[in-house]
Amino acid sequence: MANGGEFRFFLSCDISLPLAFRVDRLLHYPTPTQPSPPQDCTTLATNKKVPELVVECKLYIDGIQFGLPVSTRLESSGPPYFWNEVMTLTAKYRDLTSLSQLAFTVWDMSSGEDGNIVGGATIFLFNNKKQLKTGRQKLRLWPQKEADGRVPTTTPGKVVPKNERGEIERLERLVNKHERGQIQHVEWLDRLFFRAMDKAKEKCERTENLYPSLVVEFCSFEHRVVFQESGANFYAPAPVLLSNQLVTVWDPELGRTNPSEHKQLKLARSLTRGIIDKDLKPSSNERKCLQRIIKFPPTRSLQVDEKQLVWKFRFSLMSEKKALTKFVRAVDWSDIQEAKQAVELIRKWETIDVADALELLSPDFESEEVRAYAVNILERADDEELQCYLLQLVQALRFERSDESCLAHFLVKRAVSNIEIASFLRWYVVVELRDTAYARRYYSTYDLLENGMMKFARDDGDEDGFRLWQSLTRQTELMAQLGSIMKDVKQVRGSAQKKIDGLRQLLSGVFSELTNFDEPIRSPLAPTVLLTGVIPQESSIFKSALHPLRLAFKTANGGISKIIYKKGDDLRQDQLVIQMVSLMDRLLKLENMDLHLTPYRVLATQPDEGMLEFIPSSSLAQILSEHRTITSYLQKFHPDEDGPFGITAQCLETFIKSCAGYSVITYIMGVGDRHLDNLLLTDDGRLFHVDFAFILGKDPKPFPPPMKLCKEMVEAMGGAESQYYTRFKSYCCEAYNILRKSSSLILNLFNLMRRSNIPDITNEENAGLKLQEKFRLDLEDEEAIHFFQDLINESVSALFPQMVETIHRWAQYWR
Repeated sequence: MANGGEFRFFLSCDISLPLAFRVDRLLHYPTPTQPSPPQDCTTLATNKKVPELVVECKLYIDGIQFGLPVSTRLESSGPPYFWNEVMTLTAKYRDLTSLSQLAFTVWDMSSGEDGNIVGGATIFLFNNKKQLKTGRQKLRLWPQKEADGRVPTTTPGKVVPKNERGEIERLERLVNKHERGQIQHVEWLDRLFFRAMDKAKEKCERTENLYPSLVVEFCSFEHRVVFQESGANFYAPAPVLLSNQLVTVWDPELGRTNPSEHKQLKLARSLTRGIIDKDLKPSSNERKCLQRIIKFPPTRSLQVDEKQLVWKFRFSLMSEKKALTKFVRAVDWSDIQEAKQAVELIRKWETIDVADALELLSPDFESEEVRAYAVNILERADDEELQCYLLQLVQALRFERSDESCLAHFLVKRAVSNIEIASFLRWYVVVELRDTAYARRYYSTYDLLENGMMKFARDDGDEDGFRLWQSLTRQTELMAQLGSIMKDVKQVRGSAQKKIDGLRQLLSGVFSELTNFDEPIRSPLAPTVLLTGVIPQESSIFKSALHPLRLAFKTANGGISKIIYKKGDDLRQDQLVIQMVSLMDRLLKLENMDLHLTPYRVLATQPDEGMLEFIPSSSLAQILSEHRTITSYLQKFHPDEDGPFGITAQCLETFIKSCAGYSVITYIMGVGDRHLDNLLLTDDGRLFHVDFAFILGKDPKPFPPPMKLCKEMVEAMGGAESQYYTRFKSYCCEAYNILRKSSSLILNLFNLMRRSNIPDITNEENAGLKLQEKFRLDLEDEEAIHFFQDLINESVSALFPQMVETIHRWAQYWR
């Protein structure tokens, strides 16, 4: 309900209907006579004209004519002039805007083809409350002027000067309200009123020189029709098919600020209350509410009353470091004085953690002072921790207000002193140069990095900095050469072995300079490793549609580094997932829990190109095909007659822990399309996942289980009743609760990737909420344990995924 009980609908009429109205009559237009010399009465009677009146109507939308004009003609011997004709325009209600108006021009065509203009007038279809006008409308014509459809118009039909408004105008307004049902119908009283109305009209016509007026009648509807621009609160109701169907009523005031509430809020937050607020202490109930607000995840926005509560007790919250981000969300940054006070309080607040500083770099916070404060907190992070967030910090540059922001200078400063950070920062920036919307910003960051490296060299007085930068730029040259090699390999026709032979010939022949580099090149995946050349005979090609290269490089310390080069595939999503695996592995180890995860390195060097670290391993599909069971495979490499299932206890423990770690992580990340070909196992029992094309719950297969736990994995632990399977579930629940404690950090990192052009994140509006749901922050630790145990049982007992896995195996066989 709004405005005193009046229901307001967004176009409660059918918006696909054409715009129609009825031309009723022309008032106060005398019968014209021929301008001729005085004659006798007989001659004068023959000179009287028969008026031939034409009403022309044009629709103007935002001051521009829309569609073709329509007209209606009337031949009459004299007043009254009644048309009583419905005119229909080509435009439909859905075409209208709030500045749509009809322009009426009345022509007298009795004098010839061109005719004379009687007058014109325009009328807006919506009133100042954005309501569609309905019912009878009396338009005052502007004599000898054609209707003007511009905005503003020079021929407004409803404007009567205040000094000219009289009893007639007042009575006509009452008649319109009566016809629209806004005044109750009382038969005997209505008769008296209309008699008095007719007498008043006759008196006015005798005593006053009235302007000609055109009466038109617009369509009426059961409810008010309100215009609303498309936007955040736009809602177009579905058509009502049944008379008793429940429908949703759109409220045009939804989401708008209530003026009285806004005024009360401003008074309550008045800076003059600052002295009083300093001494305020929350009551027990208010403290409970504040603690609940502080525990909100970063994806949760604050309501008006919650913001008010945080602001009211801001001084008592200054010792709570977790409360700072909520306080910043509670500030009205459009209020200059309030923003100034907020910045002063932030500087005095208890120093927050690095994880919370990441939240302040999200697009939700635009204040330069707040973002500079967050960068200042990041200074406390060591290089190892900074690398865990580097990918997201590069994305956060999108949300800065200038190209050379505090964040950009901070990243360059840390990169200059650490070659690993410099290498990864350079590649992360290079990838973003393809994004035209932010290319300028990333070009600026690239220049800052290059100049920083060069300046570092000059300050040292030698060429070390210059040579370091050259070693990074040579990585780009190497990637270009590998792209050329892959292009040539794809042109080799024949079996996979012929392509492998072709690769080795290219490396030994045309690209022989790659076998021994003039100067060592830093590995893009591990910048501290110096590559000295490719080993042709140990390089190969994977059996895949994209034919990724598996290259073996010699290193400066005499070792071998094996790298997978892919072209034609976007590795940015894999890069993000592996970064999360690496971060979660670090978080678990900080709690003294090593689950033997394998966060292999992934680097996207272009949106369709990149490198992956090669880990010697076999897929579970291949292992089960060759060894029948996982246990037999592990017995081959780590036999122990006295150990469990003939395997060394260390190897089995590694297998159980790695299964637990990846079960939890893939569940939290919502990794989809899990099958035995993308689950790999190393010789020492470490299981790990590859290929993360589907995350956040997306899966090409129907009815996917919460996590991938095939019966062969459970059998390798001794079955569902064994102590080792119980240990597996215990590891899962413990890891799940540890990661739940760091949910804010993980959610903040995902929020910074909001505009990263990674498909499963940018195309998913509720990506952060989907991730948040997996943490079940509404549960206590004990409840979370029972919840995750149920997930494990559900995943193991799911039959449909087993059927899908069988179909997948057959498809792989016939491929």
